[in-house]
Amino acid sequence: MKVARFADEKGVIRWGVVEGDIIKETKGLQGDFTGVDFPFANIQLLAPAEPTKIICVGKNYVDHIEEMDGDASRLPTEPGLFLKAPNALANPEEVIPYPHFTKEFHYEGELAAVISKPMKMVPEDAALEYVLGYTCAFDLTARDAQRQDLQWVRAKSADKFCPLGPWIETDLDPTDLGIKTEVNGKVVQNSRTSLMIFSLKKILSFTSCFMTLLPGDVILTGTPSGVGELHVGDVVSVTVEGIGTLQITIGCQ
Repeated sequence: MKVARFADEKGVIRWGVVEGDIIKETKGLQGDFTGVDFPFANIQLLAPAEPTKIICVGKNYVDHIEEMDGDASRLPTEPGLFLKAPNALANPEEVIPYPHFTKEFHYEGELAAVISKPMKMVPEDAALEYVLGYTCAFDLTARDAQRQDLQWVRAKSADKFCPLGPWIETDLDPTDLGIKTEVNGKVVQNSRTSLMIFSLKKILSFTSCFMTLLPGDVILTGTPSGVGELHVGDVVSVTVEGIGTLQITIGCQ
């Protein structure tokens, strides 16, 4: 089932389920059907989440550690987490202005999970029971600010630094999915989620031991190797097997 957040022709924000060329409206993210349908061609897809927080995992693929000049012989023993704020969300097909405060604007394509119910102190073997579904994400990064700043607030959590979409796929096993990023049609990242150092269930369980995850919260699972710079005019997309493709364009400042 593809769960989507969208704006209708009048700009009213709604939730629904994509079925072919229509969206069947629901009463919120996990609500019942209202009986109202919208032609898919007449709506605008929005980021499919309204999170209280966006949790991200750094250095979760060995090849990404290596490309960032890390020591792959000494892998992390716990997930390395950081946060993006909800203001960082951006919609599918959105034009993202090139940030004025950076000269190194980077893409990182990732698999993301959306939480379905409050999650606190949950063991690994039950962790995926708290996931509503999965979507595609970009962890956009001001790499120079990441190196310079004490914390990563500016580098990771600026406006529109977390494009998400196109929808939430609820019927999916996240353990071995292909993930591919393209810039202007050229493949720049190509990997599988089975190569993650920490599985999604480990990440969720670990996080829930000190932070309550709430319905709608988003977890980005890390990026494989191949990250790089974006420039004005670039069209960048991330495709996750079984979900679909999230595409954005980089605009002027």
